[in-house]
Amino acid sequence: MPKSSDLLQGTLDLLILRALELGPMHGLGVSDRIQQVTRGVFLVKPGSLFPALHRLEKNGWLKGQWGESKNNRRAKFYTLTRTGRARLAAEKKNWTKVFGAVNRLLEAEL
Repeated sequence: MPKSSDLLQGTLDLLILRALELGPMHGLGVSDRIQQVTRGVFLVKPGSLFPALHRLEKNGWLKGQWGESKNNRRAKFYTLTRTGRARLAAEKKNWTKVFGAVNRLLEAEL
């Protein structure tokens, strides 16, 4: 069994938005939170994380603001916008639909 799973296309956005629903975080904090909550199943590397954060910010779903991290380094902290919260709700609804359909297929007697 692999150490981490490949993300389904579009799932990374959902994971990032959900992690930020808890409050503002810098990029590596988002990655750490996803890894922690998924118990290491999803390891989001900087090469995937930062382009996704920039894309979500460009879409208006996140707002980034420069600040200082706990270890006194300059970091960009992201928060969900109102549009981002609406997008998260839509993504959750879609995930439930897709997840249910895949489970039905896997559990079906063929």
